[in-house]
Amino acid sequence: MVGAAHGFTQVVEKDGLRAMAGLKLSGVELHIGFDDVDSPRGGCTTDLASEIAINWSKRGVKFIDYPNLVRLNPAIPWKTRGNGALSLRVLAESYELAKEMCSEVISIAESYVAEFAHPKRSPHVACFIGRVPGELEAMGERAVKDVVLIDEALSIVEKYLPKIITWSNSSSKRGLIGALAAVGNKLTKDHTYELIAYRSRDYWGAPRLIDPVSVFKMDEETRGMTFLNVDREANRVLIAPHGPDPILFGIRGEEPGALIKALNVIETGEPIAKWIIFRTNQATDEHLRRVKNLCEAYAYTGVIALGKISRSPRTIAGGHVILAIADECGEIDVAAYEPTGSFRSIVKELRPGDVVEVYGVVRPPSSTHGRTINLEKIRIIKLSEAVKYLNPVCPKCGRRMTSSGRGKGFKCAHCGYKDPAASKIAVVEKRSVAEGWHQPPPRAFKHLMKPLERFGREKNSWSGVMIEKWHS
Repeated sequence: MVGAAHGFTQVVEKDGLRAMAGLKLSGVELHIGFDDVDSPRGGCTTDLASEIAINWSKRGVKFIDYPNLVRLNPAIPWKTRGNGALSLRVLAESYELAKEMCSEVISIAESYVAEFAHPKRSPHVACFIGRVPGELEAMGERAVKDVVLIDEALSIVEKYLPKIITWSNSSSKRGLIGALAAVGNKLTKDHTYELIAYRSRDYWGAPRLIDPVSVFKMDEETRGMTFLNVDREANRVLIAPHGPDPILFGIRGEEPGALIKALNVIETGEPIAKWIIFRTNQATDEHLRRVKNLCEAYAYTGVIALGKISRSPRTIAGGHVILAIADECGEIDVAAYEPTGSFRSIVKELRPGDVVEVYGVVRPPSSTHGRTINLEKIRIIKLSEAVKYLNPVCPKCGRRMTSSGRGKGFKCAHCGYKDPAASKIAVVEKRSVAEGWHQPPPRAFKHLMKPLERFGREKNSWSGVMIEKWHS
């Protein structure tokens, strides 16, 4: 049903890379978004997208990008754990063929969803035929940082009919937002890559058989080009999920070539059914926006906020550490939760007057707490001077003297020396925390959080170049 699309003015093959030599493409763009296809019963949105992508690639369909894995706003309360949506971007020979390809995707999605149906899921597919309009791109980018309403999604669908085709088997429309956002967010700024390897169905639900020694070896050999593979503090492998989904492991990195190298180092005790490379906004901090003041730290958004410590850290039930920062506009709580491990020890050392920049998502106020920034990382800009006042030292015997009474100076209990004019000595205490960046251990990282090791590696565009072997 789906023929091989064509239309590059010239395709250049060099060092395993396929690149467009001409910017003009003949044919019709087709952008397909998926969201909420997985469920607690199994399945995975990336699995569905990879099945279609690999099948189409084998049939000669022209992909104009790697499959995109777009992580959406992590502060949304009704999200799934990773809040990820997927998109495929291809060229069809004609508008009619693009419609046929969309129909094929919907048919495959219907079968997939039927197998893993769950009442708490809202599976959606959204196809856009033609170039993605700016309005939809803006919505896709905003869906990573803010709350997008269902009415806005429905309005976009209505406006762009018949170029846009949607499908769902759910009365809820929440999945529509994710599917449209995956189409609209074209990852035009900083991005990373993830190679996901999948399990054979015979192994679904069973413990994953991955050699941890090989994962630590892979982490060493690809350091700087892959990240968040292991947590050395806890001696823990981080590339494998724990649920019943079909993913065996996922390796995150800066470039596709590094992921292929990493794949070849990992040893498993079960077969890899398939693997595929996604381009993604993971580990980019795309969900965060810098606010002018704390009044702009709105609930359900991610922020970068500057302030002074206004209340000393305290530890509450569960091992969570809570403090507060303030500026000319107001005050907000900041929380370092128990899973952040040793990171809490750094937060506990902060004192009123310290100037900090905090990164995290904002929880709304409740009956038990005010607005709270869930801390993802922190930059200590300036430590306040910690001064403590000590009794003077006896000039005769070198022991610390004691007070003779208010206004009467000090005396030495050891040798009897007295100094009625002596007073306490101000001593600047050395702080046990340093200025600069601090982050949690790798095991505490969420999908969008950018580790410090990626600082300086950010990308500001995508070249449009794909490696020749991006799936198997």
